[in-house]
This record gives sequence, C-alpha cells and structure tokens, in this order.
Amino acid sequence: MLACPIEIKGVVNSSADPEIAAVNPYVALQKIRGGERGSLTDAVEAALREAILTLALEPGMMIDKMAVCERMGVSRFPVSSALARLAHAGLVEVLPQRGTRVKPIALDDIRQHLFIRSALEVETVRGVALMRDRATLDALAVNLDKQRSLAGNGERLAFHVLDLAFHEILLDAVKLPRVKEIVAVSRNALDRARQLLASPERLVHTLEEHEKIFKAISAGNGDAAAKAMHDHLDQVVAELHRSAKARPDLFEP
Repeated sequence: MLACPIEIKGVVNSSADPEIAAVNPYVALQKIRGGERGSLTDAVEAALREAILTLALEPGMMIDKMAVCERMGVSRFPVSSALARLAHAGLVEVLPQRGTRVKPIALDDIRQHLFIRSALEVETVRGVALMRDRATLDALAVNLDKQRSLAGNGERLAFHVLDLAFHEILLDAVKLPRVKEIVAVSRNALDRARQLLASPERLVHTLEEHEKIFKAISAGNGDAAAKAMHDHLDQVVAELHRSAKARPDLFEP
C-alpha cells in the first residue's frame, strides 16, 4: 500500500510512514485548521481524492467516516459532502446497508480511456513530427534529460510529473485545446491505474518509450512517431492486465 504526503493549503503536515499506513491507511490524511464549511468540504475532498489516486486508500476498501473525522479534525458533514462529490466523480461508491467504499478500478473504463488517448495522441505526435518545431524539440529534450535523472532512482512521483509534462508539450505543440482537454479527462481517469505501474522497472521502460517517440519526432518521421506512441500506450494496457492478474482484489471484472 502506498502512502504519500498530501499538500493542501490550511492543512497541518504529519507523518505518512508506510509501515504505519499499513496499519492505519488514514495516516495519509492530515489535520485541518479552521475554515468555513465550504472550504472544509473542499479540503476533505482534496485529501481523500489524493489518498485514493495514490492508492493510500486502496480500491475496494471500506471508508470509515469517523476515522476520517478524527484524523482530519472535522465533523461528519464535510466528510459526507466530500464523499458525495467523490461518488459523483466515480472514485467511491455507496453500498446499501454497508457504507461507502473506494471504487475498484474498472478495466472496461481503462480500456475506453486508453483507446481515446491512443486515437488522439498517436495523431498528435504524427503532426508534431511533421512540424519539426525547434522550441518543441528543445522542450522535449530538456524534459527527457530530467526523466533520465529520475528513472533509475525510482522517484515515482517526480517522474510522474515529468511524464505528464512530456505529453503536454506534444499536445501544446499542435495547438488544439479541445483535444488537449479530452486527453486530460481520460488521463485523469487513469491516475489510480498508473500508480500500480510505477515500479522502478516501469519508469525505465517509460523513459525508453519516450526516447523512441522523441527520436522519431526529431527525424521528422511522422509514421515512426505515431507507431512509437501507439506502442507506448499499448504497453500500459499490457501491464495493467498483468496487474489485474496479480491483484484481482483491486479491479472490477
């Protein structure tokens, strides 16, 4: 189980030691100081969302509202309101007579979102390769230098930020904001699943796949760039299926 510090304005930092989190998953949440009712709900929602997306609160886990209240120092109202929002976002679900649980990862949803990403990002890199814009190539090169410095060290969260930035540079280059918006929605829906793939080995493979994309773009080879992106996203699908076999309790059939 992963436990990551959560940085929220108005929240007091506290330890999120993995061994403690294994006993008390709510250690990833942090106590809130003051605030109006609306801001309290926002803060609780942000904290719970982050804990769910980083798998500190694992898929399928029942959420103890009182434990959240005690840990964050709030009443039941902002917790219930925050959970209602997260249910609307598809991250938690209410089970009649049982309570609220973190929603398991649905492989069918994952496949659909990856299909959307593949369709749009494959054509994006094809277009970027044909443009051969120097500013875009320079930005990608800088990003990849930073990725190289992190991939071998297994710095998952920092590498994830660079991974997102790599894809955003490509999307910004084609200047199609609606496309970028659609990709962002699908990418956000994949966040929990991506955490399962964040092993040190996967970070190295991701870097290698990004390198192939960059090489093809630099050569102005649109077909090679499109294939490299397609292969990159295909690897995500393959590894998710391996994760589902290894941890079926985290996934919906």
